[in-house]
Amino acid sequence: MDASGRNHFRIVLTGGPGGGKSTAADLFRREIGEKIVVVPETATMLFTGGFPRVGEHKARAATQKAIFHAQVALEDIQGALYPGRVLLCDRGTIDGAAFWPGAAPLGFFETLGTSLDRELGRYDAVIFFESAAVGDISIEGGNPARTESNAEARELDMRLRELWSTHPAFHFVPHSASFFAKLQEGLRQLQAIVDQNGLLHRDS
Repeated sequence: MDASGRNHFRIVLTGGPGGGKSTAADLFRREIGEKIVVVPETATMLFTGGFPRVGEHKARAATQKAIFHAQVALEDIQGALYPGRVLLCDRGTIDGAAFWPGAAPLGFFETLGTSLDRELGRYDAVIFFESAAVGDISIEGGNPARTESNAEARELDMRLRELWSTHPAFHFVPHSASFFAKLQEGLRQLQAIVDQNGLLHRDS
């Protein structure tokens, strides 16, 4: 139970760009139905809506601060609208630390007045989808907000995994030459988390 008194289970889907997490979230929501509520990726919503995306350090820091606060608000909104449902978050509040300017993510948590442990505690389980870039497969796709090269995607994948892997309920979906097989593995792990916690038997 967090400070807002939440009464729902949060699963975060994360990983480097081109990992397949957004596709997996959509497929799982369609498969399970109304007991699952997807919290969409905040960065994509902002960038496709006209939010500036620039490389200057102070601007990048300001961008990640905005994404963090919007992420928290989206999760709280969905939690308030759908009490008792499973929140399936397409990225979480920790992801911004990997995109933070500079090599160390510590400045991200200090600037936001929080900590890695506190943010890990927001989520009950983590499923990490390894980027296709790890297997030298192009991550170009239909997401106009994705601008990273394969090399940048691999670096982000590594930084994100270092951050999230300390969660006690961390689940890893490795890169696969077959995107279909990778999605199946991700969906299997999602289903296992739901089953193990009896989530679909809770009252809404």
